[in-house]
Amino acid sequence: MVSGKYSKMKSQAVFDVELVSSTQSIKHEFWPLDEIDPVQAKFPCCLVWTPLPVVSWLAPFIGHVGICREDGVILDFAGSNFVNTNDFAFGSVARYHQLNREKCCFPTSLTAHICKQGYQHSQYGTAITWDDGLQSSSRYFEHKSYNLFTCNCHSFVANCLNRVCYNGSMSWNMINVAALILLKGHWVDWMSIVRSFLPFVVVLCLGIAMVGWPFLIGLSSLSLLLVGWFLVGTYCMKNLLEC
Repeated sequence: MVSGKYSKMKSQAVFDVELVSSTQSIKHEFWPLDEIDPVQAKFPCCLVWTPLPVVSWLAPFIGHVGICREDGVILDFAGSNFVNTNDFAFGSVARYHQLNREKCCFPTSLTAHICKQGYQHSQYGTAITWDDGLQSSSRYFEHKSYNLFTCNCHSFVANCLNRVCYNGSMSWNMINVAALILLKGHWVDWMSIVRSFLPFVVVLCLGIAMVGWPFLIGLSSLSLLLVGWFLVGTYCMKNLLEC
């Protein structure tokens, strides 16, 4: 009788191990994405970027960022307690970078994390699909106040990427989100390049013509101050900036 009980317990243990193994081996199924269509403003699973009025005229590397659902609809944190849907603030998309859903962690259970920080990911808030992650971040930022220097559109995108643990990382922030779209982003067309840099060139030429080279020095100092603020706020005072 004892032998039978032991055999039953052993069978149950083997079954539990096989169940865990099969759960961990489940791969998330993705349906095919539609083609990127700039005319219809559809950018499936993309980061999108457009220049900001006035701000981008002085610092063309700064712009407005959004992230897109699987159907291509753009979501962007456009103001306090407001996440824009399918109406990209500040103009049409100028630059985009499509992300790979295969690099995300969509756990079906606590034992099915494919990222290395499973517990931290669970505590932060996991997503079971790409759109689920974006929806969770949207609900979170609908209760956030917008601030260009501490909680902005880059913060929203970073939060989305952290929820899906994109590329196995939960360290997405304003800096690496901006770097990703600026370094790997594709221009929509040549007119996007023109409207992104022409105002800056005009302001630069007028400033030098009217003020002289001190204007260039002042503009460079402004850019360095902005970059310095975000670098210090992101990596030295981590509780200061939202992500």
